Amino acid sequence: MSADARLDPRVWPRDSDGRHASLNATVLRHHLMRRDCPMNTETDSKRTGAAEAARVVMKLEVVVLPVSDVDRAKAFYEDLGWTLDVDLPVSAGYRVVELTPPGSPTSIIFGSGVTDAAAGSARGLQLVVSDIETARTELVARGVEVSEIFHDTTGVFHHAGVTAREPGPAPQRRSYGSFISFQDPDGNEWIVQEVTTRIPGRIVQTRFDSPEELAVALRAAAAAHGVHEARIGHEDANWPEWYAEYMVRAAAGQEVPE
Repeated sequence: MSADARLDPRVWPRDSDGRHASLNATVLRHHLMRRDCPMNTETDSKRTGAAEAARVVMKLEVVVLPVSDVDRAKAFYEDLGWTLDVDLPVSAGYRVVELTPPGSPTSIIFGSGVTDAAAGSARGLQLVVSDIETARTELVARGVEVSEIFHDTTGVFHHAGVTAREPGPAPQRRSYGSFISFQDPDGNEWIVQEVTTRIPGRIVQTRFDSPEELAVALRAAAAAHGVHEARIGHEDANWPEWYAEYMVRAAAGQEVPE
C-alpha cells in the first residue's frame, strides 16, 4: 500500500459496527508517522539530528490554571481530594498555590500574578483513571457537576466541546475510549479518560503516594509471584526483577508477567 493510501481513512481498520476500531495514538502513529510517508525530509532530518545530539529528560511538571478567586479554586481542588503542596503568599499581588491529583506526577499551579490568561479559559485538561464509572461516582459524591460518560464517534481521543460525543462508554469498553468532563468554579475544563491498557511501549512513571499504597502493590506482586513459582515448579532466584516488572506493569495498566 502506498504512503498516500495509508493516509486515507477509508482503508483504516474498522469494527463490526463500521467505526474506525483501533484509531488511537498507536494507529495514528502507524498511519501518519511512518518514515516513508510524504513529509519534509529536510525538517525530519534536522529533528532526528537534534534528538540524537541531546537526549535531555523532560517531564511535564506543572500546568498553570487561570482563576479569578484563588481561595475558591483552592477549596474546590482540595474538596476533590487533591494534595495541597504549597500556598505561598510571596508578596502583594503574587501568590502561588500548587496542588497535585492523587497518584499524579504532574501538579497544577494557580494564584495571583502567575498567568495573564483569562480566568476559566483552560480547555481539555486531561486526567486518566482506570475505571471511569468509579471516577464519576466519586466526583459526584464530592459535589462536582459531572457529565455523563461518553465516547467520541471516531474512536480517537475526543473533539473540542461536545462535538461528536456519543453517550455511554466506548464500544467493547476499549482503553482510551471513554470519557467524562467537569469544570472548576471558573470554568476551566477537565476531561477524565479511562485507560485500562497502555499503548505498547508507552512509558509511565511508577509512583506510590503512601506506605499503604506501596504495601498493597507488594502484596499483589507477592501473590502473583507465588502463582508464578508454582507454575515453574521451583523457587525463582530472580524474584526482585520479577517483582519490579510486575509492579511497574500493573501500575501502568499493562499486561503483567505470568
